[in-house]
Amino acid sequence: MAMPSCKTLIHEFCEFLSSEKGYSNNTRRGYYHDLMEFVAIVAPKECPEGPQPDNSAAFRPDQISSIMIRGYLAALHRKNKKSTIARKLSAVRSFFKYLVKHGVIQIDPTCGVLTPRQAKPIPVYLSVDDTFRLLDAIETDTLFGKRNRALFETMYSAGLRVSELAGLNIQDIDTDGRIVRTVGKGNKERRVPIGRQALTWVAAYREHLFRESGISINKDGPLFLNKNRTRLSGRSIGRILDKMALQCGLSVPISPHALRHSFATHMLDAGADLKVVQELLGHQSLSTTQRYTHVSISRLMEAYDNAHPRK
Repeated sequence: MAMPSCKTLIHEFCEFLSSEKGYSNNTRRGYYHDLMEFVAIVAPKECPEGPQPDNSAAFRPDQISSIMIRGYLAALHRKNKKSTIARKLSAVRSFFKYLVKHGVIQIDPTCGVLTPRQAKPIPVYLSVDDTFRLLDAIETDTLFGKRNRALFETMYSAGLRVSELAGLNIQDIDTDGRIVRTVGKGNKERRVPIGRQALTWVAAYREHLFRESGISINKDGPLFLNKNRTRLSGRSIGRILDKMALQCGLSVPISPHALRHSFATHMLDAGADLKVVQELLGHQSLSTTQRYTHVSISRLMEAYDNAHPRK
């Protein structure tokens, strides 16, 4: 039986990511785009019969060698950042690991291919004062004002990703237990604490919404709604935060993820255990959470410089 082409196997792999791994449509599309680009680059441009319009269509994974993958990386270096190259190579590694596991090929050609070393940038975050200033600056006289206050109080209080925030339903909030249930990356569920301030604003928003539209908080559905009374999207949340930051006059550009970064930074800086913060954020790797220790380390250095006799 002939081995399927790379293109056929890429389709199967991306379906596997969606159905078995629980990856989002955006993540699956990213893998598909990176892998199709990979095949287009490594596939030979000519066949024995002469030039072909798209020779990659019949190209098989057993035709790919480590040397070809290194050539692929060299081609990427001309136009891409190291972080982008690392991401694309990660997609290729995952694809070949899948092929080996399912017996399509015997040898993984990515073994021995090194990932480009890259600097780890410090995440953008707000100080505690700037975070409070941003939240307190939201005008709450209107329905959408209350919604926006509840929205970002919840994000900062629970350290949620923007996709997790947008995906919240009414019944995901346990007001008595002060717990929020969320589904993160890989379709993994976690339960994290949420503060009284956030719960107070969520209640104020939903009560105002009920008075204007009759939508009850006792009936399950999206927690945060747009003007059409449907679920507020992650993209819309980003636009709302951009507008708020401008109105507030913050000195640093921020995204919704910056509030999550701020949550982690403030928790660690106040003495929270690294593993606890890892669990709250839903990070699979502790090294991901360690990026947020920069503020605590800077304060340790400041204390050292102020106190040590031979600094």
